Amino acid sequence: MKKYLLISIGMGSFLLGAAGVVVPLLPTTPFLLLAGYCFSRSSDSINDWLKQTKVYQMFVSDYVETRTIPRKKKWRVLLNVYVLMTISILLAPLFPVKVGLVCLTLLLTIMILFVIPDRK
Repeated sequence: MKKYLLISIGMGSFLLGAAGVVVPLLPTTPFLLLAGYCFSRSSDSINDWLKQTKVYQMFVSDYVETRTIPRKKKWRVLLNVYVLMTISILLAPLFPVKVGLVCLTLLLTIMILFVIPDRK
């Protein structure tokens, strides 16, 4: 029973993480980390599959393995964030939502550039 519950939570988390690639307000990395946690405790084959997906490789693998992210990858992630957040800010109907999105973008930039160490 526990195995199937972990697989279900892992699949849901993976789908939310994958959706987070294109939906700006939906975080990608936390959902993929949760999926990895669930899969690693429930199924070796599903855990291996997760680690081979492009989404996992792009957003999580470097950090999980080394607790760092290469500077080039940081800039690619930030470019994605800026493009998608700009679209969201332009489409947001309420000014407070626009302000919140700008603040979230600034927070993400600070986290990615200054909190997470660069891999040299």
